Amino acid sequence: QPELGKPMRNCYSLPGPDFTYGMYMHRRDGGVPEAIGHWDSVKAKPHKRVMPRDFVTMGRKAVDEGCTTAREFALYYKFMNIRCKDKEILRYGCKVPPDMTFGRPPRPSTPFFDLIQHRYKELWMEQQRARTVVQHMVKKKVGITGEVRENRTTFLRTHPLPVKAESFWHPQRFEKVWAPHIPSRHQSQLFWASTST
Repeated sequence: QPELGKPMRNCYSLPGPDFTYGMYMHRRDGGVPEAIGHWDSVKAKPHKRVMPRDFVTMGRKAVDEGCTTAREFALYYKFMNIRCKDKEILRYGCKVPPDMTFGRPPRPSTPFFDLIQHRYKELWMEQQRARTVVQHMVKKKVGITGEVRENRTTFLRTHPLPVKAESFWHPQRFEKVWAPHIPSRHQSQLFWASTST
């Protein structure tokens, strides 16, 4: 039976006070003085990055060589192994160029004196005045010369479409045409004169 208000005791005997729990590392375990005074410096290993194959360049060169079928392209890709170029400047263990700047360049500062004097408003007003003067001159020039902008109607008036030549071909049944069925005035007078006599 466990004691009242206490957990049940286990049957294992614990090691003595000289026992160290965990894993002891002979090389690095020197305590706080070694951690503060001697930093572990890791040297960078030369790592060669394997770049993917550049199929665009290989395809262009295969066409230049005269490959046309899929089998020829596959053979060319098999024997000509062209890799993409590594365009990354900074990698682990690489040196930084001396003239390289990180981040975006700052925006040029706004001249505060121009803001107080409403300089931007005056520049905008000058642009608007110059624009209205140019528009007025263009309208004057159009009014003096009397030129009207050309549209489809005026173009067709000056350049009429060619007249289609009329075809005089008729079917064979309309070639033999009898005399007109409605008699003329002279024929009707002759007809009535002959009937009256």
